[in-house]
Amino acid sequence: MPELVVTALLAPSRLSLKLLRACMWSLVFSAALVAAAFYGCIALTHVLCRPRRGCCGRPRRAAPVCLRDPELGEHCFLTLRSSGLRLHYVSAGRGNGPLMLFLHGFPENWFSWRYQLREFQSRFHVVAVDMRGYGSSDAPKDVDSYTMDLLMVDVQDVILGLGYSKCILVSHDWGALIAWNFSVYYPSLVERMVVVSAAPMSVYQEYSVRHIGQFFRSNYVFAFQLPWLPEKVLSMSDFQILKTTLTHRKRGIPRLSPDELEAFLYDFTQPGGLTGPLNYYRNIFRNFPLEPQELATPTLLLWGEKDPYFEQGLVGAIGRRFVPGRLEAHTLPGAGHWIPQSHPKEMHQHMWAFLQDLLH
Repeated sequence: MPELVVTALLAPSRLSLKLLRACMWSLVFSAALVAAAFYGCIALTHVLCRPRRGCCGRPRRAAPVCLRDPELGEHCFLTLRSSGLRLHYVSAGRGNGPLMLFLHGFPENWFSWRYQLREFQSRFHVVAVDMRGYGSSDAPKDVDSYTMDLLMVDVQDVILGLGYSKCILVSHDWGALIAWNFSVYYPSLVERMVVVSAAPMSVYQEYSVRHIGQFFRSNYVFAFQLPWLPEKVLSMSDFQILKTTLTHRKRGIPRLSPDELEAFLYDFTQPGGLTGPLNYYRNIFRNFPLEPQELATPTLLLWGEKDPYFEQGLVGAIGRRFVPGRLEAHTLPGAGHWIPQSHPKEMHQHMWAFLQDLLH
């Protein structure tokens, strides 16, 4: 068929897709303005209630001692083959078994896996990375350096750069969004997956259209689409919104000590420390609308009954995308969003059972 005829036949579909994307972006930025105004009011309230802290955040001069705890592992750096970026990671148990690679979420870093690093280093080589833009890892400033494709290549380069051909991939929150995609596009590199508190983007897209409540639970995603303003809002009153997110009595991480809180805040308080992490969110709508994906990697999914950010209905939506027999899902009673830190014992029990056959 002549190329001109093919182009003419595809023209209506291409036009419809462009109109759909234009409509989507107009809705996204409208929601972004509303959400930014909402969080701006919250930040301003914090400033007025605590005027001594001022409007700008205070950069921390020294990292907290808990980030140097030798029981958690050795601090190392790896230069990625594809990008040349240098990623920081903490490693323990090399030679004890298969690679168990941990991917963290926001607003966190490698330290969010401290309980798992202690638990599994006796039988696995455990590695918790600071994702690009976080912690001591390199942090490109431009938004285009944080696309899903580049983030997946980072994971590939870490696995191969550490000398392995596959891994057990453990992930939470944003790290889980990357892990879901990675298991689809790089299945040979993932032997098993453990996913905590996150759905694949395509599932989230389809579910949110049908359940408007999920949009309200994730309203911060829209606020983060704007340039520079989210960094300013999050840093106001000495990063109070981040502090509240992590320490809230009902929605935060239970029993988080002041030193542990500072372990998460330290790098965000440095100049430009929030831009890399927020650039993840600024790419989240880049490829929408997304096509449904079939999921086949053997996966343990852990979900919090009281997760304030994601509805429980997403668990069933994820299960409908899986090849039968490949998903083991558990909803933890009373748990919120931060399961690796709030319910480590329950998480470890499910993980040991799920990985038992790999230990013989």
